[in-house]
Amino acid sequence: MGNIAAKKKSKMSSENQAEVVLVGCGAPNRGMGWWHAVQMLKDQVPHAKLTHVVEPWFLGPGAQGPGGPEFAKFAQDAEANHGVSFHKSLSDVPPVSGSAKRLALISGRTVDNPRLMTEAIAAGCTTIYLEKPGAPSVAELEAMKKEAEKENVTVLMGYNKNVCKYVSKTREFASKVDDGHVTFVSNNTYKPTAESLGECFERNAEGMLKNMAIHELALLVSFYDVTVDNIESVVADKDFSSMQTLAGPSGKEWTDFDKIKFTIKTKTGKSVTVQADRCGGDVSYATVTNSNGEEVFRYNMPDEEDKAHVKELEEEYPEAMPYFFSQDPDYITVKERVAAFCATGEEAKGIATLDVACETLKVAEYLVPVLQEQLK
Repeated sequence: MGNIAAKKKSKMSSENQAEVVLVGCGAPNRGMGWWHAVQMLKDQVPHAKLTHVVEPWFLGPGAQGPGGPEFAKFAQDAEANHGVSFHKSLSDVPPVSGSAKRLALISGRTVDNPRLMTEAIAAGCTTIYLEKPGAPSVAELEAMKKEAEKENVTVLMGYNKNVCKYVSKTREFASKVDDGHVTFVSNNTYKPTAESLGECFERNAEGMLKNMAIHELALLVSFYDVTVDNIESVVADKDFSSMQTLAGPSGKEWTDFDKIKFTIKTKTGKSVTVQADRCGGDVSYATVTNSNGEEVFRYNMPDEEDKAHVKELEEEYPEAMPYFFSQDPDYITVKERVAAFCATGEEAKGIATLDVACETLKVAEYLVPVLQEQLK
């Protein structure tokens, strides 16, 4: 599982650190929350000190099931070597002491986020890092936004691709090309089988556009003026795209895209393409094409520099999810900017707000039926 005590970075004084409550750790090697914890315990996020972990499943009904024993070992290590406290619920987390600034990093199931945000505010968290998409629906996300404003709490989103190198380099190149057209390509490493995709569809029941491809939609909202009101047209690439109805582990059937490609044109004259493939591999990238449709630029994630880092992490964590490694530096950047904001008030540059999250989810909800209809 890798030694979380290894690779220490220089420590920052505690008054400049946010006290982090990680909500939803998940299983070692599988859960995104666990990877967040690993990064903080290695002191890779200078303004963040992981002090509490809330994990209802593995400290409750899931303790003896798959991943339970591995979680228990991780918790034991984190408690003994780093002084982290583990709790079944946010209500068990002790009150904030003194002038500490508390940050909740919520990395649970999307459906639980509205409740968990309310509980995190009650637990004294003044800043909340919310994993995408934030909530299952626009209505719930907008209610959360109102609640956070009322309680004077800042909510920032874990849309890590907003700070990705491949995104900034592609946008920079495209700005110098006449009529340059950008395509964002997101790939994942599921096996192209009914069993693998069925499990994926069930675990990510909100659907591909609200889950895997939501990062790309956040880029469109952040950088390409895409809003539901500003969309002029959406055209699916029918040759590339695929929608399936598959049974999940529970036996229930789910309909979702296993791959999708579409181009959005806005009323303000911008055009951008998104391509996402659950079984496309472990390299995501962006391209720029010229007015003749010829590719003139491509930047991969991971790039050559990142590949060496990915290889190191693969050797250290051979059982972990591959996407943790390729996006490792970006996860650190987002957490560091959010933690620095919480601890010192420094602006969290480039980090998506709840406003961006609401608009992104609106776009996702708008696109799903439009694309489904085009693929029939």
